[in-house]
Amino acid sequence: MKTVFKSFKISGATLKHGSALIAGVLNVTPDSFSDGGDFSTPKKALARALKMEQDGADIIDVGGESSRPGAKAIPVKTEIWRVLPVIEAIRKKSRVPISIDTKNPLTARTAILAGADMINDITGFTNPALVKVAAKYNVPVVVMHMRGTPKTMQNKPRYRDVVKEVAGYLASRAKFLRKNGVEKIIIDPGIGFGKTLAHNLAIFIGLEHIVKLGFPVMIGASRKRFIKDVTGADVNHRLGGSISAHVYCALKGAAIIRVHDVAEHHQALKILEAIKKTGIHK
Repeated sequence: MKTVFKSFKISGATLKHGSALIAGVLNVTPDSFSDGGDFSTPKKALARALKMEQDGADIIDVGGESSRPGAKAIPVKTEIWRVLPVIEAIRKKSRVPISIDTKNPLTARTAILAGADMINDITGFTNPALVKVAAKYNVPVVVMHMRGTPKTMQNKPRYRDVVKEVAGYLASRAKFLRKNGVEKIIIDPGIGFGKTLAHNLAIFIGLEHIVKLGFPVMIGASRKRFIKDVTGADVNHRLGGSISAHVYCALKGAAIIRVHDVAEHHQALKILEAIKKTGIHK
């Protein structure tokens, strides 16, 4: 597959076609679907971030508000209280690129001033104030597709053609962002966000249509419900399914995979790269 997006840097990490980066998930929340409460103190969160960096994470994605199905929004002050000391602590100890996972402009601005390098918004930058923050500080962004809100997104989501609709939405949001001064754009089809098992599988199969939009694509399939739907595995036993989905997407052109289990995914991508370099994979 030929190059379809221009390479660019996220702080010290370079996004380029044909080689997927790893974004390590760092939830500093008490109620995330997989690791809620595990890293809810700055000390624990810092240790986790440094371990993920050591294990091969290219980016640390810090989130202070759960987006699990059914989750309710929290006050912005609470979100900032959770993420700010963590970002400050990571930045003092490491130069690893930090992503702030938020929909709130004030949280994003506070995080950037504390050392964050990019903004990851599950609501697709539909808040004009958040777009202004991204443009003002000239940071890369991840714009994601989601049907509804975390509280409502799994209430019988329907599409006529999920790949076409998701691709159209992401193309439209990216165009809007560029018109408003945001240059470095990453798109995310939002696996599990307002989608059934059939929708998620269709996105995997048709991922090349999203890659062909000309922007780096991020995939976050780690430990998600579709793995249980296929295999019956509970949330603590979905590593195999997560790796399988992410390697498949890397082969289809995904530029970033967002994962909980960094070391295992790093090993999987190393093997994938070795196979590709032999020239056997076409």
